[in-house]
Amino acid sequence: MPFKWIICTALTMSLLGTAVAPAMAQDDPVGIVADPCANQKTPEQLPGEQWATYIFAHDFGRLCRYRSDNASLTAPGKAPPQVVFMGDSITEGWQKLDPAFFTAGKLDRGIGGQTTSQMLLRFREDVIELHPQAVHILAGTNDVAGNTGPVTLAQVEGNIASMAELAHAHGIRVILGSVTPAARFPWRPNLTIGPTIKALNAWIKDYAAHHGYTYVDYFSAMRTAGGGMQDGLSVDGVHPTLKGYKVMEPLTDTAIKQAMERSAVATH
Repeated sequence: MPFKWIICTALTMSLLGTAVAPAMAQDDPVGIVADPCANQKTPEQLPGEQWATYIFAHDFGRLCRYRSDNASLTAPGKAPPQVVFMGDSITEGWQKLDPAFFTAGKLDRGIGGQTTSQMLLRFREDVIELHPQAVHILAGTNDVAGNTGPVTLAQVEGNIASMAELAHAHGIRVILGSVTPAARFPWRPNLTIGPTIKALNAWIKDYAAHHGYTYVDYFSAMRTAGGGMQDGLSVDGVHPTLKGYKVMEPLTDTAIKQAMERSAVATH
């Protein structure tokens, strides 16, 4: 997605544990450090692929992205958000195109390009420690694309389940969104994605029903007969336009209402 397809040989090998010399200076911090966010470089300092390589080596989960915003929200006297939206660029772009939707306690915590493994890594800081009443998890597109390397469906499902179960354990209601439709990914044009998206959505729906969570079927509302995004709902076949988000929003609000009517401690 916004990272394009930059997670190439060196990054993939690094993530898989193969010895690869990272693109970092000799004095860059590695291993256990006091503050990984201190003196972190910005996209302006390291543009393009250099920055992407740097950030993967220094902050794989992007925990530094919302760190200061989260600190301001947890200050004394601040009311917790009603719903935190955890996701990738589809969630991040939502607030950018329709900021008015993110009022009345809705909080966007999307980061472009992220897979479920990265979201799980930052879930405690960006969701649990904010003490929302509910979390809206919209994830899986970048896993299907293989943004952080090859994964199995079971691994992706496990990451989503882990986020949901962490939320549940902390009394946070869970809303699970389907992967939105796409016929192809512009950054991985030769990848066959339709059957994988269909299988992942079937699992998300079944998992939500089995555990008493709320499921939002964005896929059915936005898809064509062939499984792609309807005309006008997306800028590139993947990322929604404002019109696309306007299709999603009534479904989201209904799901939030349903989730709030459920007990925060569902029976497994």
